[in-house]
Amino acid sequence: MIRCQIIKTSSLGDIIHTLPAITDAVHALGDIEFDWVVEEAFAEIPAWHPAVKTIIPVAIRRWRRQPLKALFSKEWKQFKQNIGACRYDYIIDAQGLLKSAWLTRYTHGPVYGLDKNSAREPLAARFYQYPLSVPGNQHAVERVRQLFAAVLGYTLENPNQPEKINYGLPHITEQAQQNHPPPAILFLHGTTWSTKHWPEIYWQQLAGLLNHEGYTILLPWGNEAEYQRAERIKAQAHTGAQAVPLQTAIKVLDKMSLTELMAQLRQVTAVVAVDTGLAHLAAALDKPVVAVYGPTSAGLTGTYGKHQCHLRATLNCAPCFKKHCDKVRGSISPECFFDITPQNVIQSLHSLLDQV
Repeated sequence: MIRCQIIKTSSLGDIIHTLPAITDAVHALGDIEFDWVVEEAFAEIPAWHPAVKTIIPVAIRRWRRQPLKALFSKEWKQFKQNIGACRYDYIIDAQGLLKSAWLTRYTHGPVYGLDKNSAREPLAARFYQYPLSVPGNQHAVERVRQLFAAVLGYTLENPNQPEKINYGLPHITEQAQQNHPPPAILFLHGTTWSTKHWPEIYWQQLAGLLNHEGYTILLPWGNEAEYQRAERIKAQAHTGAQAVPLQTAIKVLDKMSLTELMAQLRQVTAVVAVDTGLAHLAAALDKPVVAVYGPTSAGLTGTYGKHQCHLRATLNCAPCFKKHCDKVRGSISPECFFDITPQNVIQSLHSLLDQV
């Protein structure tokens, strides 16, 4: 049995991007299992893959707030014991950041990672016994797949073919599809940067228009701001869509864990999303996704898999990767979303569903 430890602590999308590499390794080598060091908030995700045996949660984000207190805490001592409890055949830092590379100091086994020309933070490569070169001009999923293949010594099948990617996640069964509720579109309207938010009036219009077509609209949320936005989308959908009759429901969901949200995603017809980690989860479940990108780029980190559509801003300044923008066009802010209208989304959604 080959034992491998993965260090990939965050973020949600980056963790999901690592899952296909595990599937590759199992397919190529068979007798291999993984332990995974991951931020406590995302500890549910690695456990979804059947080849991941043990989750080792870490709390870097929380510890940063009080570093001295964390350094001398029982929690930190326990983490060091957990990460170094076993000797591994391979330890792979799949993140390439100083924070992840630093954690390799407490592991037991040969450490592999990206070399200084490949890692996001070149200094991270100094911590690895075996730094490896992986070209950067490709999607993040493919970079991790290539890193694992180089470390573990196998040749990748189907490189750069997103439609053949296998994230190793459970999918909806044929029986479940037969018992499927009415067609539903789930809106992933929450994200981190203020500039990545698609205008709320567009969400309202889209909800009304799709509801008029007979779709149930599902609105998840993870914090109070997202809950209030979901309620406004529901309340204003009829006015935002020129008072079209609402044939079915627009539902604000209960607050869910990641595992519960995955179960919900498995049941829906399609997803409309902003640039958010949960959009990658929808893609990993082979759900048709229309993802909207304004100040960010879908090129190297967009949703990756079957039936994915990326609607990109066309302004000369996009993608700018700025977390703050004062540019407004009409009532639309940031301006780069002006031309990505609800009608564009519906047209793309229809095209995806026709393919499915």
